[in-house]
Amino acid sequence: MVSDELGRVPDGVGWRISLQLQDREKPVAMSQRRVSFTLDSTLETVNNAEATASNMASEAGFGEDDIMKIAMAVREAAINAVLHGNAYDPRKKVWLEFERTGRDLVITIKDQGKGIDLNAIPDPLAPENLLKTSGRGIFLIRSFMDEVQINPSAAGTEIKLIKHVHGSAAGGKEVSQ
Repeated sequence: MVSDELGRVPDGVGWRISLQLQDREKPVAMSQRRVSFTLDSTLETVNNAEATASNMASEAGFGEDDIMKIAMAVREAAINAVLHGNAYDPRKKVWLEFERTGRDLVITIKDQGKGIDLNAIPDPLAPENLLKTSGRGIFLIRSFMDEVQINPSAAGTEIKLIKHVHGSAAGGKEVSQ
């Protein structure tokens, strides 16, 4: 299991964890690390994915606002994978990977659904959608992250969330924009 220092992942949620530490050639803003999980298609694992995102962002040196944005983006993407992608099917899994590179926190989430039609996603800012209680996940993800790559396929959807590190690690926290 991953210790508290490497993500504070709660036990008992059925995650398989692999950890790979990588050396780097030059000093950079963040140390490099990759943590991968296989999640069940339940809302409980969404909560744990959000908590892990918060911990990874904090360890990477992001400030409080960016930690919240990263955690919320991961939560929204994980909900989409569990609800829309896998439709809560207990036979289907969600893969979640956090990778800290020298300059970025890269989070990849992949489901086993039928894929998403990006053209069919309604605009949450359109007047007819403003009062709806759902349908803002992708919009929020794009608002909170620096880069978002969505790759739908017949074997599922993969979404890559990227948050850039800006500034230096002075004072223990990165300054992000």
